[in-house]
Amino acid sequence: MSSNTQPTLWKTEHTVPGRPVFGAQHPPLSSKLLNKKPIAMNTIISKKKDQEKFHEYAINTDDAWEIDDRVMTLKMLDNDSKNGHDNDYPTQLLGISKQTVDEVASRVIQEHKSKSQSNKLTIDASAVRRPVLASHTSSTTCPGIGRRIGDYPNIKPLVPIRYANNDDHNNNNNNNNNNNHSNSSLTKIIKTNSRPNLITKLDIDIQKENKFKPIFEQTNIDLNELRKASWNGIPKQYRAQAWKLLCGYLPPKIERREDTLTRKRDEYWSYVSQYYHTRTESEHQDTFRQIHIDIPRMNPLMPIFQQIVVQELFERILFIWAIRHPASGYVQGINDLVTPFFVVFLSEFIENDVEIENFDISSLPEANRKIIEADSYWATSHLLEGIQDNYTFAQPGIQYKVRTLEELVKRIDEPLYRHLKNQHIEFLQFAFRWMNNLLMRELPVRCTIRLWDTYLSEQNGFSQFHLYICASFLVRFSKDLLREKDFQGILLLLQNLPTHSWTSNDISILTAEAYQLKVMFANAPRHLTS
Repeated sequence: MSSNTQPTLWKTEHTVPGRPVFGAQHPPLSSKLLNKKPIAMNTIISKKKDQEKFHEYAINTDDAWEIDDRVMTLKMLDNDSKNGHDNDYPTQLLGISKQTVDEVASRVIQEHKSKSQSNKLTIDASAVRRPVLASHTSSTTCPGIGRRIGDYPNIKPLVPIRYANNDDHNNNNNNNNNNNHSNSSLTKIIKTNSRPNLITKLDIDIQKENKFKPIFEQTNIDLNELRKASWNGIPKQYRAQAWKLLCGYLPPKIERREDTLTRKRDEYWSYVSQYYHTRTESEHQDTFRQIHIDIPRMNPLMPIFQQIVVQELFERILFIWAIRHPASGYVQGINDLVTPFFVVFLSEFIENDVEIENFDISSLPEANRKIIEADSYWATSHLLEGIQDNYTFAQPGIQYKVRTLEELVKRIDEPLYRHLKNQHIEFLQFAFRWMNNLLMRELPVRCTIRLWDTYLSEQNGFSQFHLYICASFLVRFSKDLLREKDFQGILLLLQNLPTHSWTSNDISILTAEAYQLKVMFANAPRHLTS
């Protein structure tokens, strides 16, 4: 080997378990220095000083040595001997004897070997922790010590790492890679399957389906169990049947269902044939005219409700109910309450991938349309029986609930209550519609259907639990309302709340918050008047 290409004793470009040694008192030899002639030492004292410096440097930089340095050193010495160089040539550059170099190198290599063997680890993914940086590992204490993993607090491992000894790893790969060194450094094996699976919406839907399937396989359905399962939402394929059961329209025993449904549907159509032709008589003319005006205003953004067949269906349902309940009759807003039942019962007869909003109901057979209409009538009747005082003369039920809502908001969000009062906002100005339409005008139809899953599973859900839903709903927009500084801005926001992008998750949060309020105040009504 020529003197111009003489290799250096130190490795400066290899991977070690730390950073490159830049703070050493005696840095690695440069190529320029190797090209110079050997330096002759004149005295024994200077040799001893250099040896002491070498010992000190070796101790301070023991983590910079690698296991395969011994192999590299021996190869260099062999090459030098083959090229006619004296074996002591590399050490002559420093004035250090070959025996001293061999002793120090052997000692360092043996210490590193013993450490690596004692630290043979196979760490389970659940036991992996990021090392904590100790105070004594600072790079300022020992100039030659490399930086540890814990020195990088901002770096977060994406996946756990298992460390295995290089010998075991190499034994498994000898057939594929013959150039691997037998004493290579530790190998990192990344476990790609160590991440926990994320729970998706599909997983939640599957869990709900698995919960409802055994309930509906029973010949006599346990209604308490059904209510408990329905509180957090009902899967689409079970919703129509579950609503009929929770309304009391469908009997729990399976052997009675067919006869009951046939009887109730025939009963409705007998009412239609008996009363519907009287809609043009002077006694009922005003009622039918108001119904006829309100129907086209219902959900104007959904094309299905602008179809003549659907509007006539709603007219029959509302008119028959008004005739059979003269104490209240038809009141504006009742028409909205038929919508969720109609959409849910219609979904029984169409494919899942068909959008109900644009579905042409005239394409259904007439027998199916009659079933949807009769079922919607009886389900709406069950709903209105629990809140009929909302629609009697002067609507006392709504007025009482609005006053209770005001007291409740005063207790749970006093800054919002004071802000509304300071701007002369009366709760009746916005909450009347919330009670009259059961938030149908404030929420998308899909969210209303999810909310009614909870209402139907709650005892007195429409009459009592709705109050706490309204309180949670108002407090949800507290920050937005507090930013409005005048009467007009607050009232416009309350009448056009940004809920068009809400999903079933928002309704689940809303119902959970409302349940907390119910637990605190429902059984302690005096808290609202204190």
